Amino acid sequence: MKPRALVTGAAGFVGSNIAWELSSRGWDVVALDDFSNGDFKNLQGFPGDVIAADVGDVAYWSPRVGRADAVFHQAAITDTTVADQRLMMRVNVEAFRDLLEWARKTRVKKVVYASSAATYGDLPVPQREGAAPKPLNVYGFSKAVMETVAEKAKGVRAVGLRYFNVFGPREAHKGKYASMIWQLSLQMKAGKRPRIFEFGEQYRDHIYVKDVVDANVRAFEKAAPGVYNCCTGRKTDFNAVVAALNDALGTSFAPEYFKNPYSFYQNETLGDPAKARKAFGFAARWTAERGIQDYIGGSRKPAGAEA
Repeated sequence: MKPRALVTGAAGFVGSNIAWELSSRGWDVVALDDFSNGDFKNLQGFPGDVIAADVGDVAYWSPRVGRADAVFHQAAITDTTVADQRLMMRVNVEAFRDLLEWARKTRVKKVVYASSAATYGDLPVPQREGAAPKPLNVYGFSKAVMETVAEKAKGVRAVGLRYFNVFGPREAHKGKYASMIWQLSLQMKAGKRPRIFEFGEQYRDHIYVKDVVDANVRAFEKAAPGVYNCCTGRKTDFNAVVAALNDALGTSFAPEYFKNPYSFYQNETLGDPAKARKAFGFAARWTAERGIQDYIGGSRKPAGAEA
């Protein structure tokens, strides 16, 4: 019998990549999404079932899903500018609580869920899982609460992955909330100099979505319940990103620097990958530069939702 997975947020960026990869590995995959933020193009031609429903509406989707060996929970409000705290907590936390209870009742082997480096806020780098959460917005707070809910859940094994700066195919539908790598590629494809804050020395732990998918699968197979960074442990500043995009696109644009207007801007993010490496053998295989070449290069046009 094929292993069976429920992927929530499956029309979204990371969710669709997970759903396609599991399907390619022979899993029977049920894709669940309410299509409030996801894009149907990310699932065009998908061989598994697609259920249009809110994660919190368990009574509706549960009989349609049936049994599942694994749950990969990616559904969430990920827009960090959302100011409606009640909405953020209801969608991200309460729906997750309901999902965990369903997983317990149906004896799901393991739930792997998306947490976020936003739980760290502006804590010093490299950021490690043992640090007390210090989120700067309600999105990060909701992810920290999700981790607590998972830890206290009875009768279900749950693994949280704190995603750092994810980029890659099937993110185009996110528009202005897609990665900076995607945003800068669009500017350069339009013949414009890429605009970055002075003087491009701010850095991120950019992780390619193919590595994130690998981390999810490995976490299901091997990880003990708990929370782990999903990161590369490598610094990539924005000057290096522009250089990699020039290489991928065959262009030679110099950055257009402008002053950073945000007092709360994080100049650096960097995760420590040691815990995930030790627990379930995950180590990012893609550098930001190689990921950009794979993502943007080839046909020398940015890969969108249809990629």
